[in-house]
Parts: sequence; structure tokens; C-alpha cells
Amino acid sequence: MNQEVVGRPMEILLVEDSLVDARLAIEALKRGDIKHRLTLVRDGEEALEFLQRTGRFLRVPRPDLVLLDLHLPKLDGREVLAAIRSDSDLKQVPVVVLTASEAHEDLIRSELLQVDAYMVKPVDLKKFVELVRKFKHFWHADVILPT
Repeated sequence: MNQEVVGRPMEILLVEDSLVDARLAIEALKRGDIKHRLTLVRDGEEALEFLQRTGRFLRVPRPDLVLLDLHLPKLDGREVLAAIRSDSDLKQVPVVVLTASEAHEDLIRSELLQVDAYMVKPVDLKKFVELVRKFKHFWHADVILPT
């Protein structure tokens, strides 16, 4: 019997202003063989527009996971995170902070805003894939049936 799984892919929103770092995350997801659809936005304002489904993002799917850089143009990642956690429709979406900062202050602020995970860049690709797989088990797919 074939054990393939049929269902929708995991929806991932990557909020990253560095194309180099974005490429690394995208490559890690591909190598990890995680069925997903990824949307890349490059600043905090664009992230909130996507998450709140406004403007050009009116018909986008709700993400199952947000990968969020803290140091973003226009609107800081901490502000994006605070907006996510204060929105009743978004607060259940898991958020993984990806940042170049090892500063203790960033870690504490992220913990206060209920971050689901925190990874310092450059991320260890193996650990990154394992982390995303962990969240994959908790996201709510529409219908998943064996083929």
C-alpha cells in the first residue's frame, strides 16, 4: 500500500530583508523535503500587510509558520511580533525568530512576546530543518488522507 500523504502544503511566511539569508532558508527547506509554499516579504510593513491580508495581499492564505528576522527596514521585527501576538486571529501562528543578533536583550524581548523558537544566523541548516519539521506536526492542514 502506498503511504504517500495528500493534502495542502505548509504555508510559510519568511520575513527577511537579506536575500543571502533568505536564500539559505529557502535552500534548507528544499533540502529538508518539507512540502511547503513560501512567501518572502522584505520589510516589517509588508509583513503586517500580508498577515492582516490588506492591500495587494487581500487573498493570500494564512501562514502556518512565520520565520521572522528582527532587524527589518520600515517596521522592526519586534513590532511585527508584538502585532502578531496582540491580534486574536494571528496570535496562534507559530513564530520563529531568525536573527544575526546574539544579544541577550533580543532573546529576552522575544521571550516576552511568546516566540516559539529563536535561531541565531547563520542558522545551522540541519537544526533549522528539524525545527521546521517540528512545527509541521502542529499546523492544521485542511484534510490529509493516505493515497
